[in-house]
Amino acid sequence: MSKTVQTVKNSLKFKAQEKEGLLTVRFGVKKFVLPVAARMLCDGKYMFLSFGASSELYEVNGKGLTAMDKDADADAAFEALNVTKRRGRPRKNSETAISPELQKLLSEIPAGHKLIVVDGKARLVKTRTRRKKNG
Repeated sequence: MSKTVQTVKNSLKFKAQEKEGLLTVRFGVKKFVLPVAARMLCDGKYMFLSFGASSELYEVNGKGLTAMDKDADADAAFEALNVTKRRGRPRKNSETAISPELQKLLSEIPAGHKLIVVDGKARLVKTRTRRKKNG
């Protein structure tokens, strides 16, 4: 099911960090910072802007912004602007290819030993056994 602009705006509203001083107004040569907190997410193609009571999803066209129609398909905007929170540590890539010959040699290492390389020379070393201390 495709996402509408309204559902994307609702889901992005609290994923954007609230920032002060985003809006400025210029009167003549003086520039004033408006005391309004806003939430904003930007991407090369889309921009999400939210204030306390309203929010809007824009599409970037050249140098201008166009508000997206409320019934428009907003899947691409959601994918571009959705901030995912990573939990835990990053996983290592487990798709490392090992040749069958190397796999066979590594499987022949006896239990209780490990392979180390010192000064370019490989040798087997007995692994250290750690015992739990009482006390």
